[in-house]
Amino acid sequence: MNSLPVFLAHVGITLAMLIAGVLAYEAITPYRELALVRAGNTAAGIALGSAILGLAIPLAACMARSVAVWDIIVWGVAALILQLAAFAIVSLLLKRLPDAIAKDEPGAACVLGSVQLAVALVIAAAVGG
Repeated sequence: MNSLPVFLAHVGITLAMLIAGVLAYEAITPYRELALVRAGNTAAGIALGSAILGLAIPLAACMARSVAVWDIIVWGVAALILQLAAFAIVSLLLKRLPDAIAKDEPGAACVLGSVQLAVALVIAAAVGG
């Protein structure tokens, strides 16, 4: 029971960073994925779901390897920035990505999601040492 406050702090900080990362992702995308998902857009669901997993994987690695909340914050922020940069790079390479997602074209969402998950695994491995 002595470690319960530390556990709660680590989980709370990590979940707060995940929420902040998802909000930042939604803010930088030229389309509103959540609204598209609510409207039944499968491609947006694939893209948003992959983004959430892509943000969560390195954050989980940060939390698993941390000894203090500051470790989670420092490495978590770095991981989130790299994940958001991965989206920006894919958007540059696939110029019509926003239109493809908005038009519910799952191929573009699968490529985006695959890149996000691949980058997440690489970041998680780097954080894990």
